[in-house]
Amino acid sequence: MKRARVAIDGAIHEAVEVEGKLKLEDGRIFTEDHVTWLPPVEPGTVFVLGLNYADHAKELSFNAPKEPLVFLKGPNTFLGHNGSSVRPEEATNMHYECELAVVIGKQAKNVKKEDAYDYVAGYTVANDYAIRDYLENYYRPNLKVKNRDTLTPIGPWLVDKEDIKDPMNLKLKTSVNGKVTQQGHTSDMVFSIPYLIEYLSSFMTLNPNDIILTGTPEGLEKVNAGDEVITEIEGIGQLRNYIISDKELVT
Repeated sequence: MKRARVAIDGAIHEAVEVEGKLKLEDGRIFTEDHVTWLPPVEPGTVFVLGLNYADHAKELSFNAPKEPLVFLKGPNTFLGHNGSSVRPEEATNMHYECELAVVIGKQAKNVKKEDAYDYVAGYTVANDYAIRDYLENYYRPNLKVKNRDTLTPIGPWLVDKEDIKDPMNLKLKTSVNGKVTQQGHTSDMVFSIPYLIEYLSSFMTLNPNDIILTGTPEGLEKVNAGDEVITEIEGIGQLRNYIISDKELVT
């Protein structure tokens, strides 16, 4: 099942996908363009993987890490489908990053790889923008690179894990203004989903609605104000996002 969270007339509702439309818990049905999309879950602790695709590490002139390169992301970075991400006017290297997001479904501690999927609620699409102008080094990501408000669109759907036969066998794709600019495959991850759940839960407790952003493959390009960016993962959906300049904001 595909699940969503949306806002209608100032109220937040849970919804499910029915024949391409959104059905609320009270039975009302809306089309995609008549709601404000929110992240499909309220994010708990969010873990972000750096350089988790060897081809992406190579295009950035790095070797793939020997141990997961993980950092955390704050809640104000997230926004929903069809939202607008704010690009600093002075930035010259703002890149999209199409990523499979793994949503934890129940508390997990000291989980073994063979049991890892038992702790997954489902999957969604994330676009984890990076502004590399502010990068100090890839092993100590600057907060200004990855924790800016609005720079992590996520959604539109949370797809139940039962509906994804093999999350390590999915195609990823990014399009900018209708042109395909990035293609990859989750099978190329350096550290798999079960490995990451075992690794993280070995030293800290994972809780429901914690999210693991599993990294992006090669194929990055700069984005600019006015761009429409669509990140897509096979079987999960298309996440649409727009880029605006910080000069467009009303102060």
